[in-house]
Amino acid sequence: MSTKSVKSQSSGDEESLDVRKSLVSAGRHGTHLITRSVLRRLKGGRPNPVSLKSMAKPFVRFTAKFATQPDAIITSQMRLIQNTAILGGGAVMSLISREPMRAAAPERGDGRFKDIAWTDRAYFNFLQQAYLMSDRWIMDTIEDVRGLSEHDRHKVRFFTSQVTAALSPSNFVLTNPEVLRTTIDTRGRNLVRGFANFLRDIDDADGQIFFRMSDPAAFEVGKNLADTPGDVIYQNDLMQLIQYRPTTETVHRRPLLVVPPWINKYYILDLGAKKSFIRYWVEKGHTVFVISWVNPGKEHANKGFEDYMLEGPVAALDAVQRATGESEVNAVGYCIGGTLLGCALAWLAARGDDRVKSATFFNSLLDFSDVGDIGVFIDEDMISKMEKAMKKQGYLDGPSMGTAFSMLRANSLLWSFYINNYLLGRETPPFDLLHWNTDCTRLPGAMHSFYLRNMYLENRLGQPGGITLAGTPIDLSRVKVPAYFASAIEDHIALWKSCYKGSRYLGGPVRFVLGGSGHIAGIINPPEKKKYGYRINENTDLPPDEWLSGAQEFEGSWWPDWVEWAEQYSGGEVPARTPGEGELPIIEPAPGSYVRNEPAPKAPQPRKPKATAAKRTPRKVAAGKSPQSQRSRKPAKTG
Repeated sequence: MSTKSVKSQSSGDEESLDVRKSLVSAGRHGTHLITRSVLRRLKGGRPNPVSLKSMAKPFVRFTAKFATQPDAIITSQMRLIQNTAILGGGAVMSLISREPMRAAAPERGDGRFKDIAWTDRAYFNFLQQAYLMSDRWIMDTIEDVRGLSEHDRHKVRFFTSQVTAALSPSNFVLTNPEVLRTTIDTRGRNLVRGFANFLRDIDDADGQIFFRMSDPAAFEVGKNLADTPGDVIYQNDLMQLIQYRPTTETVHRRPLLVVPPWINKYYILDLGAKKSFIRYWVEKGHTVFVISWVNPGKEHANKGFEDYMLEGPVAALDAVQRATGESEVNAVGYCIGGTLLGCALAWLAARGDDRVKSATFFNSLLDFSDVGDIGVFIDEDMISKMEKAMKKQGYLDGPSMGTAFSMLRANSLLWSFYINNYLLGRETPPFDLLHWNTDCTRLPGAMHSFYLRNMYLENRLGQPGGITLAGTPIDLSRVKVPAYFASAIEDHIALWKSCYKGSRYLGGPVRFVLGGSGHIAGIINPPEKKKYGYRINENTDLPPDEWLSGAQEFEGSWWPDWVEWAEQYSGGEVPARTPGEGELPIIEPAPGSYVRNEPAPKAPQPRKPKATAAKRTPRKVAAGKSPQSQRSRKPAKTG
């Protein structure tokens, strides 16, 4: 009897302490929010990059069209009456038969209704079915209206889906069975913790709505992220160039220059030892150089797209030559980094510069005729409003960009965390990919304006001479180097069909590989995981659908396929190169300062150039076997 009393008292003390901690946290973060909000308003407030006019105009046009089409109104009303009858009749039959209604089913991948109560409990089952049927009725009504431009229809459908996603019964305490159970079991402590979590997350985001997606304390750049050994050997206003230390005694003669996106940070390619593409390249005998972009501030407001090209890959080419003595390189670009690489190759080709001998593009757009749901943010009103905001502060801030991308998958990237963090009052579990996703970067106003207008709005990159960079009109068809395109079939940011179309703008041979999954997982897919699979069709002159239907499917990762393809352009082998042994001394160890949002240290003076570059060492290949199957390097000696 006394033991139970002690346990009960101890449990009550823990519950009371939990509530007190939550209230203290809420008070502290709430005070910070109010103080900073007042100070921000006294300074004129934060510029809003979102154009309400851009969002409202399509709805006005939709309403006008709908109001003048009686048949569409009648069809919508009849469908509503039919759905009501089905829902009502199904509810009665469900009560009699004690079987759940299944008039509507969630879409594949919709995780909002996983709890068994959504089917086992009549109340929640009715709510789920009513919501799903209503959501589809609204979308069907939007599709029924005639005379609406596809862009307007797309915007109406997208922004309406944001509202319907927010109104899902899974997002409310009394209509989410898991949240309701937790609230009863904890006597509401989950809601107190959730309120404290909400204020903490908004405070961490400087007053902006930005949901925490991963435990920030679980990861540290340089420790368990971006931890492949290397050194910064060059830097300028926009980037630091990292050279990675070899793990083999010999390496490919031609170094590998990697141009990552500057929306977020380069370590998406270095997510720890087991997921690191950079480490994989090093282990396969490449001398890897990776650009680590600065997180720009107001001082970078006038840095344009051509500055990113000149101070990014073009400057890196010069630095690689000074570091290794080798003028020829192979290059890789990821996402917007691939778009920049395509521009740089065309710019170099126009000037007769052929230092890049092969190019690889990961989920990279060169054609912007179909950009998927991102297109709802692209029109003159939206870009003009964004430019006005960027002119005021010099850049587009990271949370604004992050929220826009999260809206493309609102249920999984917004509302699932809203439920977990604020309704259930739980902490977010550690997840390296989502940690990277929330490590946002700013975008300079001049660069972002040029990129949105010339690429997304006007789609000028594919037009010969459509874009001029640093005084030189560029033409992608003049890029004759072999190219490898890797795209992902479920990518919602760089649609694979658009990537495929863009690959055909280049003037050289193209190998197009279509991986499984999405924008990140489709690329960061180590062979050891044996996941997703990929497709290859050697004929890249076919339309996208025909290419897909005729493609051969393979299991596992496409990384080994890239290794074998890249082998052809490696240029033989040379002794392994160590950072700092060339003209450029080491500035600091990788991952460097820029990725940590810190100022870079002063670079030491370069050394005098060496007289000759490393000599090429040809390799003998056994008859009937590919270079990939023959290559066997001894691991580098350490210690």
